[in-house]
Amino acid sequence: MKAPIYVYYELDNFYQNHRRYIKSRSDKQLRHGLQYTDSSCSPIERSNGLPVVPCGLIAWSLFNDTYDFTRGSMGLMVDRKNISWRSDREHKYGKDVYPFNFQNGSLIGGGKLDPDIPLSNQEDLIVWMRAAALPQFRKLYGVIEEDIQADETITMHITNNYNTYSFGGKKSLVLTTSTWLGGKNDFLGYAYLITGSSSIFLCILFALIHVKIPR
Repeated sequence: MKAPIYVYYELDNFYQNHRRYIKSRSDKQLRHGLQYTDSSCSPIERSNGLPVVPCGLIAWSLFNDTYDFTRGSMGLMVDRKNISWRSDREHKYGKDVYPFNFQNGSLIGGGKLDPDIPLSNQEDLIVWMRAAALPQFRKLYGVIEEDIQADETITMHITNNYNTYSFGGKKSLVLTTSTWLGGKNDFLGYAYLITGSSSIFLCILFALIHVKIPR
């Protein structure tokens, strides 16, 4: 595998597109901070009588498994920077907005956030907050900037924090590369082939109808 090698975590049977879940957030608060306590964040709006930043179910359920890799006796570095969209970091998350009262309630949802790091630099959160459309999805964890040879053995150390058992979900770790055409996506390939074939068929059918029964 030629660098860069992309490390993804994959979740199955997790409906990030559920209506109540996807609306439980405050974009104004993510950008401007505590002065916005939006009721749309319910039920994760306040904790112990104080506002929560970032509020809402999406942030509260932040994925928090961790991964480390070794090649032989040497560690294999995973770059965790620039895994989110630059436009999100610069325009959707405030550089002077810091996590406040987050995961301090009696019920803990997922990962914690460093209260000394602004939201614009919390890239795990930014990646997670871009909700997936399907119940099976991948999100970028990091990038390995070294080649991996075919005969090498890579040991993966997984810290299993995120609870998927309660809803019958599955977790996977995916290492993949990308070409100038992008990554591998079988669904898009099949969809393009079926749509293109259908368009050609309909085009021929309408042409024959026009020849046989001209307007």
